[in-house]
Amino acid sequence: MSDVIEPTPAYLPAPAPRDRTAPRAPVDPLWRSVLGMFLRRHRLEQGLTLAQVARTSGVSTQYLSEIERGVKDPSSEIIAAVVGALGLNLLDLTAGTTGVLRDAAPAARAAPGGPVCLAGPVALAV
Repeated sequence: MSDVIEPTPAYLPAPAPRDRTAPRAPVDPLWRSVLGMFLRRHRLEQGLTLAQVARTSGVSTQYLSEIERGVKDPSSEIIAAVVGALGLNLLDLTAGTTGVLRDAAPAARAAPGGPVCLAGPVALAV
């Protein structure tokens, strides 16, 4: 057997090099990152340590730290326990994370950029 790597056959197009200077489309933040920011902000506002919230919620300090850093996707039970340990409820969590997501929403979604279908005598606005 030969250890020679065969070149890409001529019938397969070579991948186009990626232009690293081209701007990328804005991307929504991950839910776990938004959740982590929300939990950390409220924990710090209350002057609580990771260990205190972990003990109250029944979650390990390491796991709580990973949640706050947006590394882990916790289950709804874990989220409820941590939110409860902070003296908050699901409505507080939902309202708080909605605000973060709204502020971080890509500007491209704010206004449509193309033909818009309208009801009534005007069919298209360009």
